Amino acid sequence: MCAEERLGQPPCRHAQAAAAAVSLVRGSRRRRLWDLAPTAYCPVIGVCVPLPLLRRVAQKVVDAPLPQDDYELHCAAITESKSRTALAERLQRELDERFAPTLAAAARCKSTPELAQWWQRQLQDGEAVPAAFWAALTHARCDAVLEERVLRDIHMLQHQVGAAERVDRARFAELAREHGVLVRELAAAQQRSTQALAQRTACIEQQAAELVRLRAALIARDTALQSLRAEVEELRAGMPDLPARRAQAEQITRQQARIDSLERRLAEALRTPRATEPQARGAGTPGPVSPEAAEAPAASVVTALPLPPRLRDKAVLCVGGRSGSVPVYRQLVERTGGQFLHHDGGEEDSPAQLESSLAAADLVICQTGCISHGAYWRVKDHCKRTGKQCVFVDKPSAAGLMRGLQEAASLLPPGQEATVSPATSAVQD
Repeated sequence: MCAEERLGQPPCRHAQAAAAAVSLVRGSRRRRLWDLAPTAYCPVIGVCVPLPLLRRVAQKVVDAPLPQDDYELHCAAITESKSRTALAERLQRELDERFAPTLAAAARCKSTPELAQWWQRQLQDGEAVPAAFWAALTHARCDAVLEERVLRDIHMLQHQVGAAERVDRARFAELAREHGVLVRELAAAQQRSTQALAQRTACIEQQAAELVRLRAALIARDTALQSLRAEVEELRAGMPDLPARRAQAEQITRQQARIDSLERRLAEALRTPRATEPQARGAGTPGPVSPEAAEAPAASVVTALPLPPRLRDKAVLCVGGRSGSVPVYRQLVERTGGQFLHHDGGEEDSPAQLESSLAAADLVICQTGCISHGAYWRVKDHCKRTGKQCVFVDKPSAAGLMRGLQEAASLLPPGQEATVSPATSAVQD
């Protein structure tokens, strides 16, 4: 567009030349690139032909080296396009092939007003402006007035595009800076996420190892439990009378506890002197104590017994008997004036001690129910060899010891027994 047109004056000679060139084209044939007005080459080459495409096409048809500067290449292409040169014909084919769909759409316009309206629609749409620009300029119904209008629209659009491009560049720079910040933040977030994931993975592995350990411990416990159950079942099968034995053991334990309690009560009763009871049977020899009365759980009254004079200051050996009843035995013998000796029958005391005790004793009372077989035969053999008086008692108890003393007194020759002062003893087995 010349200066006169921009100032509102009549068209310049370039516009008049363009009008004359258009008037020469008649019919429906589209105009070629070299048929356009001189003012149209600059926008056509700049808008419709990108620089990479222009350089590639020029390298194919131009033998001489191409200018390295894009502006010089642009000016050279404009000069070559003004006439029908090899470069102009090659550009014509490239543009027709590139914008073939848009050319077909513009071919439906049969008049200049229709073409003008189609151009305005394409210009407002803004998506295919280069293709619409090429199709409108080369259309058969594009006169000089429409061509000038199209060139003015493209000129202003280029200004708008340049302004928009500057805004886009500023926005792009801002977005690039923001992108850099976001990239750094993303890297930091990824690093934190990686550390958290590593910690969580380590925790999961630790928990998995602990779970395996607990499962192994549970399996070991279950295995041990099954083994113990099998062993218990085997023991039960091998001892079918186990419940009866258990009940018997509990009964023995209770009886032994009762015996110990009774013996403690007997010892306490013997340690406490009681008042001398009057003789109920006269001055003669008192009757013998019955075994039932001596072995009763309650306290039994034992009257004064006639003992031989030689029993006094004599050594009386008691073999066997319960260890808890030894104090009772000692008091019974010492109350008659005798010297008490004791041997447990082989449980703790040695056989050598038994021999020495037998040798030192004047009278032997052997409680056969709680001594070993060796001690029994040793006592019996010693008394048989030495002619020493020996009394055997089946059940070890204080009452049995009293019966043994009575039996020993009854075996003495007449006239040798003497009556000991009456005394009362509370005996509890």
